[in-house]
Amino acid sequence: MTTEVKVPSFPESVADGTIVAWHKKVGDPISLDDVIADIETDKVVFEVPAPCAGVLTEILQPEGTTVLSQQLIATIDENAKVTTPSPESKPIESVESTPIVEQQVTPTSTSSTNRVNPAAKKLAAAQGIDPNAIKGSGRKGRVLKEDIMSAGSGGSVIDNGLRPEKVVPMTRLRKRIAERLVDAQQTAAMLTTFNEINMQPVMDVRTKYKDQFEKVHDTKLGFMSFFVKATVEALKQYPEINASVDGDNIVYHGFFDIGIAVSSPRGLVVPILRNADHMSLADVEANIRDYGQKAKENKLGMDEITGGTFSITNGGVFGSMLSTPILNPPQSAILGMHNIVKRPVAENDQVVIRPVMYVALTYDHRIVDGREAVQFLVSIKNNLEDPVRMLLDL
Repeated sequence: MTTEVKVPSFPESVADGTIVAWHKKVGDPISLDDVIADIETDKVVFEVPAPCAGVLTEILQPEGTTVLSQQLIATIDENAKVTTPSPESKPIESVESTPIVEQQVTPTSTSSTNRVNPAAKKLAAAQGIDPNAIKGSGRKGRVLKEDIMSAGSGGSVIDNGLRPEKVVPMTRLRKRIAERLVDAQQTAAMLTTFNEINMQPVMDVRTKYKDQFEKVHDTKLGFMSFFVKATVEALKQYPEINASVDGDNIVYHGFFDIGIAVSSPRGLVVPILRNADHMSLADVEANIRDYGQKAKENKLGMDEITGGTFSITNGGVFGSMLSTPILNPPQSAILGMHNIVKRPVAENDQVVIRPVMYVALTYDHRIVDGREAVQFLVSIKNNLEDPVRMLLDL
């Protein structure tokens, strides 16, 4: 009995996807719900589970192919017996495998065993690529993981002697990010306002309670939970900043879904903290931790990264001092956090050293006036500079 393997149903906002990896090859035994392929869309990577147990008999769409929702991509024979081919025989595939373009390898003093980075060797095995056919970009021609990724995505290494270059096609996510950023620049009337926050009070609370907090809640106490709490309180005061544009209408949201920008191997993604106003500091920290892990493993679901009424991005973890974040349409504003640096400040007419963070709010001037934007940022500043008052809801 032959069972068809089809592309999972995409949400309405996703038109198509690209097969980025086959985890099984023709002739491999398959168990029910085994992940046999990954399909990348402009938002997330979908895993294709096996609908039954058996043997993979056909791969109808090779890696790199653009596919549609519910399109047939492979078949599984439920009644086939798993056999181990003899050394003299080779399994017969129903379709031709994708040819690998061999590249000339310049002889080096490095042995063939040591010229391939271990991470590159593992990735090459997963993608069915011969690492010895790849020209390495590392020292003495060593093949790196990036070289395998480039070869697997259709990229190529151009060797110009001492000035090598690598050409890699944009991923679908990177293309989508580019489109949205350009669209935001062309559509919204973006303006950015800045302020600075004395982080000493928050740091004092964190230092005093972080060990007990982790022991009780099994998650670390970071700064992001304080910022989410302060942001939600400020959004309650200034609802137009929690609004979005819908054609000629303004939609005022009566809920607070906060997007937190996190890095992933595919680019920047923004998972959503749903109903953040009902979350404790521990809830926020635990959700951000889980989202960060899922982002690294490309396991974020579509429902986890769509929607959102306001976004927060933290360039400070990379050392950014100041920046102007770009809106995440159709949201009307985004908060940018930066690194914390000890700076001289005036307190009671005395110069003292305090840990200071610069913050930025980019907003859509079509629906948010400058007064509200500035006051919103001042509200966040006041909440964080007196966190006990904020947490006691005073």
